[in-house]
Amino acid sequence: MNYGDQAAITLLLGLLLQASCAFSQTADEEDLALVYGDATTVSIATGSEQPLRKAPAVATVITAEEIAAMGAADLDEVLQTVPGIHVSRNASLYSPLYVVRGIYSPFNPQTLVLENGIPMTTLFVGNKGNVWGGYPLEHVERIEIIRGPGSALYGADAFAGVINIVTKTAADTPGTRVGSRIGSFATRSAWVQHGGTVGPIEIAAFLHAGHTDGFRKTIEADAQTVYDREAGTDASLAPGPVNTDYDAIDAHLDLGLDKWRLRAGYKLRDDLGTGAGVSSALDPVGKMKSERINADLNWADPQLADYWGGGATLSYLYYTQQLASNLQLLPPGATFPTGSFPDGMIGAPQTWERQLRLSAFLTYTGIERHRFRFGAGYDDLHLYRTEEYKNFVFDPDGVPVPAGPVDLYTGSQAFMEPQRRRVKYLYIQDEWQFASDWGLTAGLRRDHYSEFGHTTNPRVALVWDAAHDLTLKLLYGHAFRAPSFNEEYSINNPVVRGNPDLRPETIRTVEAALAWHPQDNFRANLNVFRYEMDHIIRTVPNPLPETGETYANTGGQNGHGLELDLAWDATSRLRLSGNYAYQAATDDATGLDAGYIPRHQAYLRADWRIASGWALSPQLHWSADRRRPPGDTRPMLDDYTTFDLTVRSTGTRSPWSFALTVRNLFNADVREPSQAPGLLLPNDLPLAGRALYLQAEYKM
Repeated sequence: MNYGDQAAITLLLGLLLQASCAFSQTADEEDLALVYGDATTVSIATGSEQPLRKAPAVATVITAEEIAAMGAADLDEVLQTVPGIHVSRNASLYSPLYVVRGIYSPFNPQTLVLENGIPMTTLFVGNKGNVWGGYPLEHVERIEIIRGPGSALYGADAFAGVINIVTKTAADTPGTRVGSRIGSFATRSAWVQHGGTVGPIEIAAFLHAGHTDGFRKTIEADAQTVYDREAGTDASLAPGPVNTDYDAIDAHLDLGLDKWRLRAGYKLRDDLGTGAGVSSALDPVGKMKSERINADLNWADPQLADYWGGGATLSYLYYTQQLASNLQLLPPGATFPTGSFPDGMIGAPQTWERQLRLSAFLTYTGIERHRFRFGAGYDDLHLYRTEEYKNFVFDPDGVPVPAGPVDLYTGSQAFMEPQRRRVKYLYIQDEWQFASDWGLTAGLRRDHYSEFGHTTNPRVALVWDAAHDLTLKLLYGHAFRAPSFNEEYSINNPVVRGNPDLRPETIRTVEAALAWHPQDNFRANLNVFRYEMDHIIRTVPNPLPETGETYANTGGQNGHGLELDLAWDATSRLRLSGNYAYQAATDDATGLDAGYIPRHQAYLRADWRIASGWALSPQLHWSADRRRPPGDTRPMLDDYTTFDLTVRSTGTRSPWSFALTVRNLFNADVREPSQAPGLLLPNDLPLAGRALYLQAEYKM
């Protein structure tokens, strides 16, 4: 542990000791549950709200009040506080990876991200979208997270975990609020939020605009450094900074009328920097743009008839990722045996897609002690347009050949032709309270895909209220991850080509969990898990006479670990919370550690109401024992500890509220692993150093 780590820990412990002494002498009439919110219920585990401790899943709920307490302005900052989740990065665009329980991949399609229960999944690489550029939190009411499989209820990609972002309704945000945030890296944003009624219609509206120049940590060597060494050239831009700037616009509208709810959203990211480069070569001029338009119409009635309830959802998603300016895959002067690129090697895929989803469910409680849920749905997923600007082609050996000026390639000349996927599914779930203190939840979902046919995924959860303060759970689940369109249909790229015969990845998970709440002011949750992954989609050599690689279902991975989280309201003005996670994953083919993720990580936070209307929240993140994957001979990544501090106003008497947040106060050198074997970015991916942010909000 270095001096900065020791100083951070000493400072945090000192603050807590001072707080405990102060609070032993004074009390406050406000309860911490009111200040930091109530996270005792969850809906993501079964589709209906129920007590968190009895939910048939390992779940975490983070409320808007907790988000404010930790000073979080972006989804990434919240998820890194959840046990078992590690937020990593892809070199390309520095897109965040929400790695759950050590299940790592370059694009992270194994973690399903929902917004109000609707998938945010995009079709090209199967994740939430590579041109991401953050997710603001001012309009978020709560974030629900399941660690473990969820395909029995949510279908594809609910593989390692499910993250559901629940936005605010009119009831959650009465009145009008305007706010602004400024800070390091020329970061600035502003928002307006309103909740109210027009006649019988409830209205919640949100508009946010922002910009950041992004942190500019140095990449010491990149892919072009390797090519220069081989070709005797000097084209690399390394050492040089990563590029993490972007402009953002977010809008959200929520309308409620009796049993109906209509939501619509807009998310624009423009001039988004390329991170460490889309091909791991620094690119200071390339920019990307993404645009997301979504809408969903929901109807629900819990009392359709005696014992019957039900609901239906129709949703639409439009998503596109395009060039804002030409991407340099390699910088000017890059040279291959086939020729040189005096203006740089230019190229990037552009995609447009439409998704239409229709789902319906019925609940039935006419059999004593049972609650049945029946569901069905249909998804029409269409990547309807593909284009590619580039100034090269490949020779038969997969080596780039200069092709003159940048030109537009479409259809069969592009990286992929338009593709369409249709999915039909049925599921059933039974929540059976077969004794006063015993519950059994069993579910089964069957999906039919237009490409590869059927997949069936069960779940079983046994929950025992062993005592008034102790709940035990035993869980089993099976889940799948559908191949992305890139993995199935990529063409004109002899380096990696698609395989239309791919099958889904699968996982089987067994978990045991304990929830202990001996007092209202203390809770502890402990769970252990073990999983086995099969049919992992990886690249393998193409069969002769073709060159390069292709995608195939090959290999497996097994993992195990434990997660512990604690919360203690030490006094009416001091809350202590934290968690620890251990996770180990092994590659079946080699018997070696699968790499990339920390085996040990811990989080500690204190929420200390230092005076009437003010709170101080120090946070400590610790990450350790990050090993390399098979074939990567680089040394293990260094452990790190970061310390954050937030001071904010909590009073309700003034229309103004303020927050000051310092991230990585001691400027720790934090790095995330680059892709194996590490030849292209040997010194990994540096993250932001010390950063300061000031926020003000006014309630009209």
